[in-house]
Amino acid sequence: MSMYPYIVAGWMLAVGLVGIARSRNLIHMVVCLSVVQSSTYVLLLAIGFRKHATAPITQGIAPWRRTVDPVVQALTLTDVVVEATVVALMLALAVDAHKRFGTLDPQRLRELRG
Repeated sequence: MSMYPYIVAGWMLAVGLVGIARSRNLIHMVVCLSVVQSSTYVLLLAIGFRKHATAPITQGIAPWRRTVDPVVQALTLTDVVVEATVVALMLALAVDAHKRFGTLDPQRLRELRG
């Protein structure tokens, strides 16, 4: 198994975390969070990869054939749905913050009052 997918996942995680830490814009922060979450796709797919394996459909496949783990595929699809939900929520909060405070800079946002 190659180490390249793990290196790419670690690099994407590091780039996304640095982007979040240095962000001066809420939209940029959401995009960096999306990069961090995308690194988990690469990691999950690298974990579930099997060389010369077939789809996890057992009907019509010889018992000795290797198949790909379907749990990893399901986790990746779940991760995609969670990322889409989180990004939509964060973008909605950024739009609301811009409407309310007139800025997307996290440093310039006033304290919220109830």
